Amino acid sequence: MKKATIAILVSIGIIAILIFLFFCYNSSETGNTTISKTEEEIIQDILNISFYRAQLKIQVTSNKNENQYIVKQEVTKNMAKQEILQPENIAGVVTTYEEGKLTLYNSQLELSQVYENYAYMTNNALWLNSFIEEFKNNSEKTKISYEGNTIILEVKKETTYDYQKKLYINKENGKPLQLIVQDINQKQTICIEYTELEIL
Repeated sequence: MKKATIAILVSIGIIAILIFLFFCYNSSETGNTTISKTEEEIIQDILNISFYRAQLKIQVTSNKNENQYIVKQEVTKNMAKQEILQPENIAGVVTTYEEGKLTLYNSQLELSQVYENYAYMTNNALWLNSFIEEFKNNSEKTKISYEGNTIILEVKKETTYDYQKKLYINKENGKPLQLIVQDINQKQTICIEYTELEIL
């Protein structure tokens, strides 16, 4: 009888210690591995992205039609690369910009074209780093807003086709969800959904 009582008391003691350690671990700053960033920290992390690798779903809407693409992008210090994965008829088209040289390669046709002294190709609406530069360099035309669990960075330009751009960022993981581009009439012309994003 004494052995059973001692075993029960030891078991209760061990369970109490485990519960105590569990709660201390999750409430201490050093033990908790899920660190929540503030909205300001998330915004600064996004604005400091220089190099990344991403997979995107892109929807381009014009007056006459709507096209959808799946694209891989990679931006490093000396190179920007984009590969079309879908639709099938243009899959395998790779655009690479490196040291002032633009190379277009079609893997289906095994054709390549090189353009020397080409203007930097990532200065357009399809590139995340282009949006980031516009946002940082046009402080009087930028806006930050919040919708539920989303941070929205917005920048306006004095152009007709990409007048307004909005980058939607998930507050929980701090990663971009999508980039919306609207024309001067606030009609959506481009919607980019970030299905995968790795910051390099």
